[in-house]
Amino acid sequence: MAELITIDDPDDPRLHDYTGLTDVELRRRREPAEGLFIAEGEKVIKRAVDAGYAMRSMLLSAKWVEAMRDIVDDSPAPVYVVEPALAEHVTGYHVHRGALASMRRKPLPSADELLRTARRVVVMESVNDHTNIGAIFRSAAALGMDAVLLSPTCADPLYRRSVKVSMGAVFAVPYARLDAWPKDLYAVREAGFTLLALTPDDTAGTLDETAPHRMDRVALMLGAEGDGLTRKALAAADERVRIPMAHGVDSLNVGAAAAVAFYAVATGRPGT
Repeated sequence: MAELITIDDPDDPRLHDYTGLTDVELRRRREPAEGLFIAEGEKVIKRAVDAGYAMRSMLLSAKWVEAMRDIVDDSPAPVYVVEPALAEHVTGYHVHRGALASMRRKPLPSADELLRTARRVVVMESVNDHTNIGAIFRSAAALGMDAVLLSPTCADPLYRRSVKVSMGAVFAVPYARLDAWPKDLYAVREAGFTLLALTPDDTAGTLDETAPHRMDRVALMLGAEGDGLTRKALAAADERVRIPMAHGVDSLNVGAAAAVAFYAVATGRPGT
């Protein structure tokens, strides 16, 4: 059972993991370097624990202790109990869900490791908006994608906003970083995958025409909001695919487009 520790000093060093959570640049540097990430809310914290992430500590407002009792009782990590005003002072925002946990990161698998067993893979290039990262992971988990590969410039899936938007789905889909971009895309092809680049370009074939669900192994490439995939990434693709649009709409948000494309890629897999 976790030890409940009441803290009333915002400068208490035991709260270090939770300081300045709204400072995105600071947290982007600190969290990977210190081997931690922040999970927020009962469901997300529980999903992180169930996925095998070890807890460093929890930060709870007093009224949330009983609501989180099952997690508190199962965790050996310390639980810091604070007043809401102190939590806001430390974190930089009002913690609406009343519960934060600092979790230990796990070593990432290699791309080769994931590609050995996967059949439906998401490849993201320079997707650096945390909300989009979270939405894409949630759709990938829900719609049956097996793994996610990230270019070096993609945002951190374990950043608090990404984790929150995904509702913990970032813990359900394994992911890896591609270190050499776009060179590593050719290694994906060599692993037996057809590289499909999602683009709004009306010269690309539609997803219906391409029929990715009939292909044995597919890697669907997604680019950043607005800019899309770079020319080098597009050149590495086997085919370019698009979602047909109506009513003069030229494109969808990358998170919405990803969900549509995942359904097309994963539905009716051969042999399933």
